[in-house]
Amino acid sequence: MALKIRLQRHGTSHRPFYRMVVTEANARRDGRFVELLGTYEPQASRPENELNLKIDRIDYWKTVGAKTTDTAESLLRRARREIDGVIPKEKSKKAKKELEEVVAAEEAAEPIVESEEAATEACSIPEAEASAEEATPEEVAEEAPEAEASAEEASKES
Repeated sequence: MALKIRLQRHGTSHRPFYRMVVTEANARRDGRFVELLGTYEPQASRPENELNLKIDRIDYWKTVGAKTTDTAESLLRRARREIDGVIPKEKSKKAKKELEEVVAAEEAAEPIVESEEAATEACSIPEAEASAEEATPEEVAEEAPEAEASAEEASKES
């Protein structure tokens, strides 16, 4: 007995509603099934009602040997991403507009002065490093004989 995880179509014309079920591979599309695993309503009024799956049961049936159809597999991947938070559940145009307005308001509220100060601080060199880099030629000339003298002493000792 080969098992498949696939969709059964219900609903009316131009208003589909699907059930994800485990069924025998040779059973009719909308016929007898072993277990109901979830629902998919592409034209749901609220985005959170669009896809409801029992992922733990789907995993169980896959371990038993059930094969998923391409469509069922893509819906399963989508449900897993929604759980992980990769895809936000709210897909409505109104929600997108509200999100864009909030982002625009936050960007407008940030003062530009802070970012300029941060940029100048990042570009400036601390005073200690600046003084070390800007050694005068006289200081370099004084340090050179000392370095040569210490090198000569080291060679005499060995």
